[in-house]
Amino acid sequence: MKIRYFPETDTLHIALSDRDSSCSDAINDNLIVDFDDQGKPVGLTLEHYSQISDTRSIETLLPVAPLLQPA
Repeated sequence: MKIRYFPETDTLHIALSDRDSSCSDAINDNLIVDFDDQGKPVGLTLEHYSQISDTRSIETLLPVAPLLQPA
């Protein structure tokens, strides 16, 4: 996962995967979801980030080890 902030457009992008986006769906004026060719989400874009966020920091709470274990 990669999180990038673009101050020139006030946009936060969260890449959920390295797969390419084949289409996007604007949920509302501030949220766009990118999908791969299989319909799986691969990215999230938050427009006007500084206006919709109530904090200036980004904290990650992901575990160090993967949660999924092979069966």
